[in-house]
Amino acid sequence: MQEHRAHTAFRKRQAHLSGEIATMSQLKTVEQLRNVLPAPRETTKAKILPFLDDQAIDFLRTCPFGLMATAGREGPIEVSPKGDEPGFVHVENETTVLLPERAGNNLAFGLQNIIETGRIGMIFLRPRTGETLRLSGRAEIFDDAELLAALGKPGRPALLAIRIHIERCYFHCARSVIRSHLWEPEHWPEAKRISFGKIFAARTGGDEDQATKIDAFVEKGYTSNLWSNG
Repeated sequence: MQEHRAHTAFRKRQAHLSGEIATMSQLKTVEQLRNVLPAPRETTKAKILPFLDDQAIDFLRTCPFGLMATAGREGPIEVSPKGDEPGFVHVENETTVLLPERAGNNLAFGLQNIIETGRIGMIFLRPRTGETLRLSGRAEIFDDAELLAALGKPGRPALLAIRIHIERCYFHCARSVIRSHLWEPEHWPEAKRISFGKIFAARTGGDEDQATKIDAFVEKGYTSNLWSNG
């Protein structure tokens, strides 16, 4: 009960603060934005390409992780983590890549957005590399057997294939990664595990025993069921 009251008080303070900020300083035009952030240099804009260059292709061949952003006709924008062994993104050509869909929680919010609008944006991260690779364009979903076989491995099937047609691609500079010390272990916080059991039990009126069982089920998904939902 005390935790709930503290959370409610925090939300009220945040709402009050957000209301003040929105009233005092919300930017509503591009002109206002550019008064704070000047237009980019021509050299900065020159890095934005409609295709993958050699460095981008090499980056994807050794990249193990990316974040996929999608938007439906209505409802919220979704961002989904996508990760696998380095090179899991298959480069078909300089304007097209294939992304495997592996086993997960089956919510499929991002996939449904792709079916609705086809719009997609991704940012790829490579360990020990400050620069990140951003691309955006249009996506399609396939269940073609040959595509899935190309994206899968024995015991590691691709459930679906996401084909991305690139419209814009560029490397983002390393400032945010450097500022965050992302790849510097000496700056990392202690490891932390999220308890899905606590979340589910709180929503369903379950007890601690139920939370423990749910967490054990999730742990199985991280080990023996990493590549399937069996």
